[in-house]
Amino acid sequence: MASTSATPFEIPVNAEEVAWIRERVAAFRFFEEPENAGWAHGANRDYMERLRTYWLESFDWPAAVAHLNRHPQVRVDVGDGYHLHAVHRRSSRPDARPLLIAHGWPGSVLEFDAIIERLAEPESPDQPAFHVVAPSLPGYAWSDRPKNPLGPRAVAGLYDTLMARLGYEHFVYQGGDWGCVIGGWIGLDSSAADAIHISGFGLRAADMTPKTPEQMAWLQQAMVTRETEMAYLQLQGTKPQSLGFAMMDSPMGVAAWFAEKFIGWSDTKDDATDPPYSFDMMLTNIMIYLTTRSFLTATWIYRGMFIEGGFTIPEGRRIEKPTGVAAFPKDLLAFPPREMVERGYNVVHWTDMPSGGHFASLEEPELFLADLRKFVSAL
Repeated sequence: MASTSATPFEIPVNAEEVAWIRERVAAFRFFEEPENAGWAHGANRDYMERLRTYWLESFDWPAAVAHLNRHPQVRVDVGDGYHLHAVHRRSSRPDARPLLIAHGWPGSVLEFDAIIERLAEPESPDQPAFHVVAPSLPGYAWSDRPKNPLGPRAVAGLYDTLMARLGYEHFVYQGGDWGCVIGGWIGLDSSAADAIHISGFGLRAADMTPKTPEQMAWLQQAMVTRETEMAYLQLQGTKPQSLGFAMMDSPMGVAAWFAEKFIGWSDTKDDATDPPYSFDMMLTNIMIYLTTRSFLTATWIYRGMFIEGGFTIPEGRRIEKPTGVAAFPKDLLAFPPREMVERGYNVVHWTDMPSGGHFASLEEPELFLADLRKFVSAL
């Protein structure tokens, strides 16, 4: 299924940029934090000191690049010479269905590294197989930078074009974080998407008025989360350029900004003091942003979202595509009670997961895979 719009791609090591990053990390000077701070005030100094030591003494970026390059990748012209990067792993199974699987911020295609091959070539013939397309968001990693901020609805249109340019007339969609917001717009606007599966609560109905005590409790908790965890969204959605002047010059600043999200939004279990990911995994994701100099343009989707008008489904409309929900308990913002979700979506599948958080496919790949496969098998 060749496409004249798609060019094979391999991730470069970018040695010159790596040398600059290493120099900046080595020169970083630590500073004070409150006693027994943990992560309550932001990134934890002890963790960041250990991460920095590992970065300088043990982390192997060329090996991480070689590992990622085992996946077939392309850059695809989705219009006017604008290219999206994507992993494109076709299955050998004749009954495979096209699947677009989408990451968010501060993630990357690394989120799907351990499951792409299993999605394409499942362990059992009874499990559904997929032609996997995992794009990097516009302005992220090896996708082109847009000239101006693009919101999630605009990205949904680009993803629709991406699938068409790769030769897929119909597809199933899965997304978390920005991927679930984009998935809502794909469910609303795309004629090619057959169904959507979301592992986070993105678009919401115009009327989210609570009608039961359970719904009111969810709304109150959502307001607490907004006050304690969402300042980054307001900053990146309003004045991203100011943040860029700090972060684009500080690899340690980017690492701390990300590490705080990866512990705050994950199921750390047993009050762990570190994010539930290895240093290699954390640094590979961080280096994807740093070596491509994409921290700033990756924040632009927040600004684009505000310009587009926010997270609300237009009045009088509802996402009628069959929708699957994987509700992980430690996500940044928990799913509301099902009735509230169904005001905006045609929910045909719902699973309350026993564990896991925002980065579902990284934290709980077995639960994630089982739920996606169950949803698609029932379509």
